[in-house]
Amino acid sequence: MAPTVSVILPAYNRAESLWAACESVLNQSYRDIELIVVDDASHEDLQTVITALNDDRVHYIRRSANGGAAQARNTGLAAARGQFIAFQDSDDLWLPGKLARQMELLESLPAEVGVVTGSKILYGRDGAHNYGPGKVVCAPDPALAMRLDEDQVRRLLRGNRISLQNALFRRDCMPGADWFDPCAKANNDWEFSSRLAQHTKIHEDIEPVVVAFISGDSISRNFRKKSLGLIRILKKNRKILETYPDVYARNLLLLAQMMLRLGKKRLAFRLAIEATRQHPMTGLRTLSSKGLRIGRRAGRLLRSSKVSDT
Repeated sequence: MAPTVSVILPAYNRAESLWAACESVLNQSYRDIELIVVDDASHEDLQTVITALNDDRVHYIRRSANGGAAQARNTGLAAARGQFIAFQDSDDLWLPGKLARQMELLESLPAEVGVVTGSKILYGRDGAHNYGPGKVVCAPDPALAMRLDEDQVRRLLRGNRISLQNALFRRDCMPGADWFDPCAKANNDWEFSSRLAQHTKIHEDIEPVVVAFISGDSISRNFRKKSLGLIRILKKNRKILETYPDVYARNLLLLAQMMLRLGKKRLAFRLAIEATRQHPMTGLRTLSSKGLRIGRRAGRLLRSSKVSDT
């Protein structure tokens, strides 16, 4: 008989944390699961770790070439047999009762709700996105939880509310077999959630269900990869973003700030101009409040574009 829930765990090295990540899944009170560990061509010996778990609910798949977390998750999806899908990361821990709580929630909600998601206790950064030891935050901020009756497409285009390991999905909540974009090396969760909301409703539960750790090699700290992920979000959602011009402008300005940090001043300038063309008020307000320094000439052009676009 097929398991009810397929849990997909992509792994690249991190053998030292993989055991605990797997155990936090296998020790859940909800037992009707399979755990699919996708080894993304690691240099470390992960198969020995998986064998030592000695649990027939665990399936190990090794990819022949490294493709990143998105491709590894898509590989796991292709092998999954469950009606529901969950994800785990190789350096995170599910809290006890995570799966039972979310299964109960999802089964109690209308069929149009294809996802339930919670928050995580995150060690290694604070609420202001300062990184370092001793810092901790509950993310995403429970005080800003998304509602079922709001425009969730708009909300998730503005910013992400879903970490994959925090959520539980109905298998049919997304069309197609490949849910994830391999080109989004960071911001992969946000890229996915921005498309997800266009196909299903999402229930956000404020209770923490995961303990997560930001390590030195965490993708979430790789600024260049985060900018590439945002580019993918803008590219793949361009048509729908044009129906939310203020959100489009906000994200263009966010990308402009990233380009400045990467030393790409000319590109930052062009993005700021385009943001203000899309929505003059958002562009100028954000430039003033965030202090995006693109020079006096840019400021004059932005002010003139405001006049010409209104």
